[in-house]
Amino acid sequence: MISAILYRKGERYAGFRASGHSGYAEAGSDIVCAGVSALSITCVNAMESLLGVSVLPEVEEETGLLAFELPPQEGEREFGSQLLMGALGQGLSDLQEAYPEYVTFEIKDRRK
Repeated sequence: MISAILYRKGERYAGFRASGHSGYAEAGSDIVCAGVSALSITCVNAMESLLGVSVLPEVEEETGLLAFELPPQEGEREFGSQLLMGALGQGLSDLQEAYPEYVTFEIKDRRK
């Protein structure tokens, strides 16, 4: 199962972590894994290419890990990064609804 978490600190998204393998189908044919990967990698790439926000993701293919911290930004960069994180959350929520046996998604408060 894939476990995905968006972290909040106060009112802002502050990080993301997804790990695991869905087990929906064989590697290369797993649409659930592909969906989570596409959403999360697109979010990271859009942060960097569209907003100039570097999040330095941690990636471990063996465990299916993709994690990053989102440092606070100013002005349009903050607005854009929060919008992208919200879109990531919406997509993951939709996947969880469609494939509840294969992906979990939650939003958690980060205390640090």
